[in-house]
Order: sequence, then C-alpha cells, then structure tokens
Amino acid sequence: MSGAKIPVVLLANRERPGLGPVVDEVRRVVKHHASIVAELEAEAAPIDSKIQFDRAVVVGGDGTLISQCRRILDRGVPLVGVHFGRLGFLAEFDAESLAEHAAMVFGSNPLVRSRVAIEATVRNAAGKVVHRGRAVNDAVITAGPPYRMIELRLRFGREEGPLLTGDGVIVATPVGSTAYNASAGGPIVHPDNEALIVTPHSPHSLAFRPIVAPSHVDIEVEVMRANEGTAILFDGQELQPLAVGDRVSIARHHTAAKFIGNPRVSYWRTLVEKMRWAVPPNYRS
Repeated sequence: MSGAKIPVVLLANRERPGLGPVVDEVRRVVKHHASIVAELEAEAAPIDSKIQFDRAVVVGGDGTLISQCRRILDRGVPLVGVHFGRLGFLAEFDAESLAEHAAMVFGSNPLVRSRVAIEATVRNAAGKVVHRGRAVNDAVITAGPPYRMIELRLRFGREEGPLLTGDGVIVATPVGSTAYNASAGGPIVHPDNEALIVTPHSPHSLAFRPIVAPSHVDIEVEVMRANEGTAILFDGQELQPLAVGDRVSIARHHTAAKFIGNPRVSYWRTLVEKMRWAVPPNYRS
C-alpha cells in the first residue's frame, strides 16, 4: 500500500471476557492499512486533544459503539464498529468483514453513514443551565421511584403541545427508533431520515400517539409533577435528576454521528434478521 497511512485510534473495553483475541486481530488488520496513534479504553473520559485521528475503530457491542460516538461526537470523525456483543445492530463489521473491506474503510473515500444525534439542555426553575447531555439513540425522561405518574408539558418549537401524564417520554433519533422507542410502541424510522421521534411511555390516555417531528424543531419538556427519582437518561448510560420546574430543551446536535458502513449490510435485511421484523406466529403442523 503506497502513500501516507491515515491516523486511527483503537477503542475497546479490554476487561470484557474474550475480547482480547478479537482486538488483536482487528489491530493486525488496521496496522496493514492505517497508523494506530493510540489504543484507549472505551470509557467516557474525553480523548486528549493532542491525539489527532481520522478514524475511530471501536471493538465491542452496540452500547460501546454508542458511548464512544458520544465521546468523540464534536470531532466529526467517523467510527468503525466491530461487533462483539449480543445484537450487533449498529456495528456493521466483524473482524473478518473488516479485513475484507479494509481498503475502503481506511481509504480516501469510505462509505460514511451520517446520522442525527441529539443534545439536551436542562435548566432549573430559575432558568440556570444545570446539565448538558447528548445522545445517539435517545433522551428519555422517566418517572423513577416511587414510580407514581408524572406530568410533563411538551412544546414543539414555539408551539404549545400536549400535557403528558404517565411514566415519561422518549425522544429518539432514527438510529434509536429500534431501541427503547420500539419497545414502547413507537415507529421504526429509517436512519437516513432527518427526524426526531417523540413517544410517550405508558401515557394515561388512549389518544396520545407517538409522533415524528422534523429534526430542525426543538422539543421542550417542562416538568410539572415529578417523583424523587425522576430523571433524564441519555442512551441509557448517563443520568441527570429532574425536579418540578425544570425545562429540558432537546434539539439536533450540530454535528452528525458518523459511522463507516459495510457495503454488504442492508438495513432492511438487518431488520428482518436481527429485529425479526414481521416474524409470523408458530403454527401447529
């Protein structure tokens, strides 16, 4: 291979049982096509700004890939997900397919899938910013213990929305539409779409249906009634407590989440094979 090799950072949770041999194989593939400038633990701590890289190779499950995407989101660097988990919905490569497509992945014209990410700003009743968080899958406001119903006032842009009474609300990206959102009865939205999905969690209403909003519309959630454990969760990995009077503004993040795709992977086929889309009942013979 001629020419300068691109700088790559390798991210993995090395304490995970059985991961070592996979990391060794991935490292071997990467070194043949790129220059590894750092090997780091897949944690939440920011990566030193002195470490410059054009690709981030993440070895682990979808949860690891999502956490590392949040970690480097502001850099605008695409991630290469190498699957080592139970589902492997978002990570499109394994060690074998990475080797097969390495010239494309670490070349000058990789297949990059740009995906909507979201950012949430939490302000208290006095209007002071108390937290900022980001998510690739979803931002979930949940009732928490002692699990009494909470009340949330929704606004879309400057327009008043409904008052939601129930267990909370999910604001998901199209990437996250197959996660908690789907479990709560929300729609599956192809990740090429520029949208945010708002799905109530156990609403005390037969008329509150999920809604798909354009990604340029900011969504505000005001906490009208809360429990001691009411909080907002980012991708199920980061938690911020909420209290009555708090307002959460959820908007599209200014930087898209970027993943390098496997040209042999089809989203529709993944829905069928991994999400078991439209699997029929088990009929008696």
